[in-house]
Amino acid sequence: MIQEELRKQTAAAHQQLEKLVVARLKNIRNNDDYADLLKIFYAYFSHLEKAIIPYISTEVLPDYTERRHAISLANDIVSLGAELTGLPELFVPTIDNTVKALGALYVMEGSVMGGKIIIEMLARNGVQKGISFFGGYGSETGAKWASFTAVLNRYIHGNSEQEAIEAANQTFSNFTDVFRQSCNSPV
Repeated sequence: MIQEELRKQTAAAHQQLEKLVVARLKNIRNNDDYADLLKIFYAYFSHLEKAIIPYISTEVLPDYTERRHAISLANDIVSLGAELTGLPELFVPTIDNTVKALGALYVMEGSVMGGKIIIEMLARNGVQKGISFFGGYGSETGAKWASFTAVLNRYIHGNSEQEAIEAANQTFSNFTDVFRQSCNSPV
């Protein structure tokens, strides 16, 4: 199963990003802090979506239009009373085919899996608005992940596996770079 190979081959890059995100989450004390975090996600996810969209049609991923998108991050930011300004500069991986798009989308879709934990962390610090993005698909999260991994298995096999893994690793790495720059974290 390609999702297991993606998980194994991107574990180091995933852990680097997760460490930065968790550190930032632990320092959130109010809605402004949280809005600043969401702006990082919004900036990255909106740029990545633009790179992916030419290669992910409903023929590839039938429910793509129903999945989380950067617009839900934008709505969360606005619900916190913030504006979509002061966004970080960033780079996303070069996406030029469906396999790379699915590799990058693996990172985006996988981010929903920790959403419940993130919402609990935020609630401990009194943040209860602007959580629709991390709420993901609610009770449908498991089913959405299963349908996504079925698409991965249909489109990524043989020689294309490495291409998907590289796109996923680059997606994690570029997002990590954005967090480092935005959070003034050490390299």
